[in-house]
Amino acid sequence: MPLITRSPDTGVWLLTTPRTSYALRIDGTGAPCHVAWGPRLTPEEADTLAAPFAEPSNSFEGRPPVGEELPVDGGTRYGPPSLQVRHADGSRAFEWKPAGHRVDDSVPGREELVLEFRDRVVPLAVALHYRVRADTDVIERWTVLRNDGDERVDLLRADSAAWTLPPLADYRLSHVTGQWSAETRLRRERLAHGETVLTSRRGITSHHANPWTMLDDGTADEDRGRVWSTALAWSGSWRITVQRTPDDRAGLTGGVGHEGTFVPLAPGEEFTTPVAAGLFTDGGFGAASRAWHAYVRTHVLRHADETAPVLYNSWEATGFDVDEASQLALAERAARLGVELYVVDDGWFGARRSDRAGLGDWAPAPDRFPHGLRPLSDAVHRLGMRFGLWVEPEMVNPDSDLYRAHPDWVLHLPGRPRTELRNQLVLNFARQDVADWAFGRLTRLVAEHRVDFLKWDMNRVFGESGWAGPEGGNDRLWTRYVHQLYGVLDRLRQAHPELRIETCSGGGGRVDLGILARTDQAWTSDNTDAVDRLGIQRGFSQVYPARVMSAWVTDVPNQLTRLSVPLRFRFHAAMAGLLGLGGDLTRWNEEELAEAAALVARYKEIRHLVQHGDQYRIGDPYGDGASAVQYVAADGGEAVVLVFRASPRHGSPRVPLRLRGLPSGVRFRDTGTGTVHHATVLTEYGLDVGLPSGDWASAVIHLERVPDGAGDRAER
Repeated sequence: MPLITRSPDTGVWLLTTPRTSYALRIDGTGAPCHVAWGPRLTPEEADTLAAPFAEPSNSFEGRPPVGEELPVDGGTRYGPPSLQVRHADGSRAFEWKPAGHRVDDSVPGREELVLEFRDRVVPLAVALHYRVRADTDVIERWTVLRNDGDERVDLLRADSAAWTLPPLADYRLSHVTGQWSAETRLRRERLAHGETVLTSRRGITSHHANPWTMLDDGTADEDRGRVWSTALAWSGSWRITVQRTPDDRAGLTGGVGHEGTFVPLAPGEEFTTPVAAGLFTDGGFGAASRAWHAYVRTHVLRHADETAPVLYNSWEATGFDVDEASQLALAERAARLGVELYVVDDGWFGARRSDRAGLGDWAPAPDRFPHGLRPLSDAVHRLGMRFGLWVEPEMVNPDSDLYRAHPDWVLHLPGRPRTELRNQLVLNFARQDVADWAFGRLTRLVAEHRVDFLKWDMNRVFGESGWAGPEGGNDRLWTRYVHQLYGVLDRLRQAHPELRIETCSGGGGRVDLGILARTDQAWTSDNTDAVDRLGIQRGFSQVYPARVMSAWVTDVPNQLTRLSVPLRFRFHAAMAGLLGLGGDLTRWNEEELAEAAALVARYKEIRHLVQHGDQYRIGDPYGDGASAVQYVAADGGEAVVLVFRASPRHGSPRVPLRLRGLPSGVRFRDTGTGTVHHATVLTEYGLDVGLPSGDWASAVIHLERVPDGAGDRAER
């Protein structure tokens, strides 16, 4: 059965996914209009939803502000435009003129619809792209714009897509907000009438918001309810505008850039927007998250099928005081604990003794590594671990050889101050010479020192975002910077297929579908406090899977919050993602080292479920009682539950945790106690976890399906 069909009677295009449908058509004016997005429809059923275009009810209204596939600035449209064009004569208008369509079904299990248009007056071509797959309900959309004229056109707004919701009794918006060390704080708020803008003006995805949304009617929960969700695959400045109209319709539009920026389109030039992906589910927020997770693992990440290693990072142990002897001592202890990847953090290069100097000089400090990094790398490999390095290629300290040689390489406005944040400036990756320098330096670094892993950091946002020179112009900066960054990452991975990369930006400042297509995991937050991490990780998991969520066990009192929680709790919180260690192992006593080794071994027993299983969120990590995160194998034969009581022991009475996602009618054995449970009891009546007494209690419960007819040691 084709995934994309067109009705010969109504002209409705019907896009079909495993559980949903998306329908659109071109109306009598030539504009692409939305028809339906929700549960699956037959072509005949979709035809009945193709209502005729309604004339404005009065002279103050114009076309409805939601309902078009890409609302333009022009005519009687008064909502937020997805496409806003400024022509050479200063006019701003676009009129849809259909120019053809095509369906590409050359790849099995995937089809792509392209609707082609031209402006009725000027030679500007616009193509709307829709891609659906047979294994996911996620629909990918993007727009391609081409200037076929002889004069420049400015794209004041060029969003990837607009999305229209069906009429609902009410609307609720889910998104995340935050700041450095407090990222991805989940918000579920009644959608206000008017326009709600989510944005980043910082040149990166940002700690403060993330380019995804979820919308429902206010009644959905983790397990039930219809949810419409979108996510933008872009790692620079972005804007999403969600609107609720006076007549109670809702829709949104989103794409690159923030207000005041635009994309200049020279004659013959083409601009392709990033993908905006959309998803509908009737299984609540949990089902939406699991669908996103499966999509990311299958269609975004390049190596999602790999098992990510347990890593150790040296930052909290040594800070900038890095040398070969101290790193080797830490590496030996890390190997004893079962660590599989050892990462040297900041301080190994140039004149780096603090954050005031050395950025940009990516060569090992000769006084600390007299023979380079190769002896340490070889020693780490002999210990049975991979070798990784922290780098920050997009930044430079004014006190560096690189800046002294190329002061023009930084973002700046001629004649104005160059504002330093964290004592550093931003290199202009939009310049081809800067991007080529970065790739050349990094590829040599990886090859010469046998580097297996890069922690790619970015510790400040844009400022004085100017660009002078033959390639440049402030208006090209915002998009070209990101494209050039992607290019460096792509070239680096092509040159070193075994290299794995972690995206980091002072924690979770650059996490999105665009950067994840070029990296392997994400540093979630610089805040490693285990209690805070429960909330941060919950917000992160709304769209992004545990397979990319890097989490560390660090020392107490925590360096940011000063909170002290047990080592066991810290491990269990980090085991909900990609387990890492970041404490000063030279200060851990033998009892702590032994416990850590046992917990690392425990993680290795369950990480296939955490990294590749279906995730279920249970309870509220901010509540008085227990909360949990559960992972279930794809075949339903195995599960692990990480349980936490983050509040002190005098909280609410113990309540059994109702598990999720287990097949009914079968039994599971707790591998720790041998106790056998009926799946129906676990899901309908709950599991009495019996957390240990004391503050900050936690537990790991690993369940394996009992083969039919197998004997029981105990049952309840």
